[in-house]
Amino acid sequence: MKRFLVLVSAAVVLTTAFAQDEEGYDVVLPDDAQKCVLPASPDAIPEEASYDDLKAAKADIAVFQGKIEEFRSCLAEAEQNPDNTPGNKQAIVNSYNYSVEMEERVASRFNEAVRTYKERKAAAEG
Repeated sequence: MKRFLVLVSAAVVLTTAFAQDEEGYDVVLPDDAQKCVLPASPDAIPEEASYDDLKAAKADIAVFQGKIEEFRSCLAEAEQNPDNTPGNKQAIVNSYNYSVEMEERVASRFNEAVRTYKERKAAAEG
């Protein structure tokens, strides 16, 4: 699953790297930003997750969030290059925004797993 997400992420970044915006300039991720590593999202949480599964998932998400912050810091550093074109700057913003969306999807998936766990637990007790 991780390999699939990395490939999808790479495809999104590559698509972003060679797109054009409405202004007509090429949106190309600059070389120094291409060195930034977008981490793969954590493994999927089992549908019938146990408490231990959720604890493990929470730990995996914490590691993921640390790597996402490193990615964003790398992008911020790349953004400071005075040679960046408007297209380079837009590609960096697009990559940053994609990382935010990715992190939100991971958090949403975790929150849904916690809600489902609590519902199952309440149904078993009641």
